[in-house]
Amino acid sequence: MKSLHLSFLFSLLIFANSAESAQRPNVLLIAIDDLNDWVGCLGGHPQARTPHIDALASRSTLFANAHCQAPICNPSRTSVLLGLRPSTTGIYRNSPWFRKTAGNKGRITLPQQFGETGYITMTAGKIYHGSRVDPESFQTVGPRPGQRLPIDKTVVEIPNVGSRLWDYGVQDYPEAEFGDFVTASWAIEQLDGEFDKPFFMAVGLYRPHVPWYAPKSAFDLHPISNVLLPQVNSSDLSDLPQAAKDLTRNPTPPAHRWFVESGQWDDAVQAYLASTSFTDAQVGRIIEALDRSPHAENTIVVLFSDHGFHLGEKERWAKQSLWERSTRVPLVIRLPGQSTGLVCQRPVELLSIYPTLLELCEVDAPGELDGVSIVPLLHDSSAAWTRPAVTTYQQNNHAVRSERYRYIRYADGSEEFYDHQTDPQEWVNLASDEKYASVIEEHARWLPSVNVADAGKKNE
Repeated sequence: MKSLHLSFLFSLLIFANSAESAQRPNVLLIAIDDLNDWVGCLGGHPQARTPHIDALASRSTLFANAHCQAPICNPSRTSVLLGLRPSTTGIYRNSPWFRKTAGNKGRITLPQQFGETGYITMTAGKIYHGSRVDPESFQTVGPRPGQRLPIDKTVVEIPNVGSRLWDYGVQDYPEAEFGDFVTASWAIEQLDGEFDKPFFMAVGLYRPHVPWYAPKSAFDLHPISNVLLPQVNSSDLSDLPQAAKDLTRNPTPPAHRWFVESGQWDDAVQAYLASTSFTDAQVGRIIEALDRSPHAENTIVVLFSDHGFHLGEKERWAKQSLWERSTRVPLVIRLPGQSTGLVCQRPVELLSIYPTLLELCEVDAPGELDGVSIVPLLHDSSAAWTRPAVTTYQQNNHAVRSERYRYIRYADGSEEFYDHQTDPQEWVNLASDEKYASVIEEHARWLPSVNVADAGKKNE
C-alpha cells in the first residue's frame, strides 16, 4: 500500500506542476440518477455489470463510504451545486426550485463560480432536478432528453399507479434514441473539440431512474432466471420508531407486497440492473472519448450518484429514507495523470465535491460552504479522518454515518443506531442499548445545529 501511495503522490506532483505551467485543469462532472451501490467496484449486488465505471474507479480514488446529503433528487442536487446542506437551504423536497427562494436565489453554484473565474461552463442531461436550465450556472446547454421518452410501449400493468413512471422492461426503439445515449453523444462531441480556456462540463445521466427502460442487449446481461433478490428480514421493522415508519412510507411506487404477490420483484430487479448496465455503457463512451481527446492529461473526472435506491430492502421501494440503501452512493474522483486506483473507506459526503474541486483548480470559494475538501484523502486514502457523513430527509430528520456506525435521529427525538461491522443490513436497532450510549452521544454532536424552515411547505 505504501508503494501505491508513493506512486500516486508522484502523479499528484506532476499534476500540480502541469497546472502551474499550463492552464488550470478541466473538470468533467458525471452525475447519475438513483444509482445505489449496485456497481461492481462497490459490491452492492453480485450481478451488477458495470465494467466502465469499474475501469474508471481502477485508476481513480473510489470513495467506498460516500453518502448523499438528501435521499431525494432536488435537495440532493441543490446541496451538491450550492455546497450547502438541506438544513441550511431549506430545500427538503422536490420543490421549490432554489432560485425561487429568498434565502437561496443569490447564492453561487459550483459551475457558476467556475464560470466567473474564467472557465467555459457547459451541461447536458439532468444536473438540476427536472433538467432545469440555470443560465447563471452554464454558458452552453446541450440536449436535455426527458427521462420517460421515447416510450415504445407500456410493459407492466401496475394497479393504482396513474402514470408510466413505474413502468419497466425492454424498449425496442434504436439504442441511439435513448436519452442517455443522446446526452453521452453530445458530451463526446464537445470532448472532441478544442477550447481556448479550461472547461467545466457537467453531464447528467438519468438511468437507473424509473421508468427502467433499456435496450434488449442490457437486459440480456441479466437473465431473469438468475436474478438474485435483496435480502429482507420479516421482523426488520418491528424495532423501529413510528417516526421512521411514517417518514419512509412512500406512496409513489407500488407497495412491496405488490411486487412480491404479483411475481414482479424479479423483473423489477432485473430492469434496475439492466438500466444500470446501459448507463454504465454511456459512461464508458464518455470516458473513452476523453481518453482519446487533447484534454486527457489535464481533466479531473468526478462521477457520483445523487442518492441510493431501495428495491425491497426493509420492504421499501425508491428512496426517501435515512438508511444505508438510500444514502450510500458511488463517488469516484480521478486526477490528471492518475493511473493507480485507490479505495478510501472514510465516510465522506457529496457536499465535499464543491470545495474539493475549488481547491484542485485553485478557484476561490464564493462564500461559506458547509462541506470540507477531501483533497487530503486523494493524497492518502487512509489518512486520519474524524468527520462523519450527514444525510437529511425533510426538516430535522438526520442520519450520521461514521466508518462503523449509523445513527439516525428523527424530528420527534426518536432514534435508530446500527453497527455495520456486525449488522450491515441494518436489521437490529441498538438505540436503546445502554452500552452504546457514549457512541451515540459522539455521533449526535454532528447533527446540524441549523434547521431552517421548509421552503417547500406552504404556510397554514
